Amino acid sequence: MKILVYGAGAIGGYLGAILSEAGEDVTLVARGAGYDAMASRGVILEGPKISKPDPIKVRAVRPGEEKPPYDLIFVTLKSHQLAGAAQHVRSLGNKDTIFVFPQNGLPWWYFDGIASKYRGTPLKTLDPEGVLARTFDTAQIVGGVAFKPTDVLAPAHIRLADSPADSLTIGEVDNRMSDRLQTIGNMTSNAGWKGAPVADIRKVKWTKLLSNAVWNMLGVITQATPTQAARYAPTSALALAMTHEVIALAKAAGCTLEVDAGKLVSDVVQRVSLPSSTLQDARAGRTLELGALSDVLLEISALTGVAAPNLSVVSACANMVNQRIIEDEAGVRLVKVA
Repeated sequence: MKILVYGAGAIGGYLGAILSEAGEDVTLVARGAGYDAMASRGVILEGPKISKPDPIKVRAVRPGEEKPPYDLIFVTLKSHQLAGAAQHVRSLGNKDTIFVFPQNGLPWWYFDGIASKYRGTPLKTLDPEGVLARTFDTAQIVGGVAFKPTDVLAPAHIRLADSPADSLTIGEVDNRMSDRLQTIGNMTSNAGWKGAPVADIRKVKWTKLLSNAVWNMLGVITQATPTQAARYAPTSALALAMTHEVIALAKAAGCTLEVDAGKLVSDVVQRVSLPSSTLQDARAGRTLELGALSDVLLEISALTGVAAPNLSVVSACANMVNQRIIEDEAGVRLVKVA
C-alpha cells in the first residue's frame, strides 16, 4: 500500500516515523525547517517508551513534490488548514484512495451519512464556502481521532507522553464496520500505535472534544496547561461548567455521552503537564484551530436552541487572542522577570 502523510507536524511526524520504521511505503509531506530536518537526519521521537538513540529515517517531500496516486492518505493538517489544501490533497489520490482525517473537533461531514433530524445540514463554521464538501466524496473518507499527547521540541523532534487511552481511533462516515478500517487499524497497531476501529466515530470525537473545547480554549486565554488550570479552583469550576455545556450540545446533536463531568475535570490534575496543541500554536504565533474546537459548538447551540453561555464567553476571548496573533504577526510570550 502506497501511503502519504500530508502535514508532518507532531501527530503526522510521529505517525509517519513509526510507519516508516515498520517498513511501510510511506512519504511525509512537510515544509520549511521541518522538511529540512526530516530530509537531512530523519525524525527524533522522545518519550518514556522511546529509547532509540538514532533518528528514524523517513522519505520526506515538500508540497508539490509528491508522486501520486497514493492508496491511503493521512491528512494530518489542522482543521482550519484543510480548505486551503483540499484541491491539492485530493489530486494526490484517485477514485479508490482512502482519505483519513484525524483532526480534533467535529468534522464538516458531521450530519452526513446518518439518520438525524439535521441530516444534510452543513456546518458552515467548518466549511464556510463548501469547498470540502465539494472536493471529497464521503465514501472515500475515514474519520479519525488521534489520542497521543505530543509536542514539537524542535523541527522533526517530537516529544511523546504516554496515556492509557493512546490510540488512533477510526470510523466510517456511515458508521459501518468495514474491512478497510481493520486494515488501517492493523497497520498502525503493528507500527506501535494502537489502531482502534469503531462503529460511531462521532461519539469518540465528542468525547475528545470534552477535553479540547474546554482545556485548549482555557489554555489560550490563561497560558496554562490543562493540569495547571485544573489545579486552580476558579478555572477548574469554569471547566466543569463548560464540560456540562458540551455534554448538553452533544445530546442535542444526537449523541448521548455517558460520562461523569466532575470526574473528567478532576482526572486532568493527574495528567502530564504538557501545553495543549492550541497553546503551542498561540506561543508560536500560528493561527489557532478554533473552528472545529470551539466555534462549531456555538453553531450547534444556535441550530439546536441549547444555550452555552460559558463556552460562548471563552470562545470570544480565544478568538480575540487569535485575532491579535494574526494582526500583530506575533506569538504570545511568557517573559521571565529578573
